[in-house]
Amino acid sequence: MQAKVILVNGMQFVGEASSGHAIVMDGDTEFGGADSGIRPSELLLVGLGGCSGMDVISILRKKRQDVRDFEIMIDGNKSDSHPKKFTDITLKYIVRGKNISEEAVKRAVELSMEKYCSVKATIEGVAKINFSYEIEQQD
Repeated sequence: MQAKVILVNGMQFVGEASSGHAIVMDGDTEFGGADSGIRPSELLLVGLGGCSGMDVISILRKKRQDVRDFEIMIDGNKSDSHPKKFTDITLKYIVRGKNISEEAVKRAVELSMEKYCSVKATIEGVAKINFSYEIEQQD
């Protein structure tokens, strides 16, 4: 796996992954950016959510759960001093569907957090990671 980051203008960068996909990153206007893209720290939270979300949905599909909507709310707190690293991150998984098994959701989230999510494993020990889930049954 490889990636490259290219300066475009001011504080705007484009990151390209070996998969051929790209994303725009930029800084806040207060720090010389134009606010035209996601912040790198935000991208870390998005990457964590995406990594874990793919795990959870894959597991729930294998368990034949009728998931109709799924989202993960991610909150990160950073230290006040440099480097302003994340000190704790909280993920809240929200699963909506018909006849969703609480045991299936609980197990899928635990497997992602404890075994499969490589992004979580990479930042583990740097930031405390908490997680919870909520199930909303639909007809």
